[in-house]
This record gives sequence, structure tokens and C-alpha cells, in this order.
Amino acid sequence: MQNVDTIPSLSTVKQFCQKYPAFTEGGIRDRIFYADSNGLKKFGAILRNGRRVLIDEGKFFQWLKENQA
Repeated sequence: MQNVDTIPSLSTVKQFCQKYPAFTEGGIRDRIFYADSNGLKKFGAILRNGRRVLIDEGKFFQWLKENQA
């Protein structure tokens, strides 16, 4: 049986923005569009399940912290 601590917290773009209102849907979608060049994809913060894009919240905030301008 998997440990609950290893299950990532995943959100759609809309859910993520509702949970964290400091981020807009357009801003997150822009980051996702450029995920290959900004390192977000390599970091593993963006998961794709068919057409659905999911954000691993923990990895996203870790990426954000490490990539401050």
C-alpha cells in the first residue's frame, strides 16, 4: 500500500487558481505553454492526462522558489 505522503496534490489550472488566487488562469496557462523552455516540464510540475493538464502543487511551488527572477 502506498504511503499517503507520496501521493502528490494535483490540480487543474482552474482549481489551482481558485485555491491560490495570487495566480491567474492566463498566467498559469502561459507558464504551461512555455513549460519546455522555462523548466517547468523538466521539473515535473506539469502532468498531462489526455487533454487535461494537471499541476503538481508541491513541485510547482518548489520550481517557483528556485526560479525567482
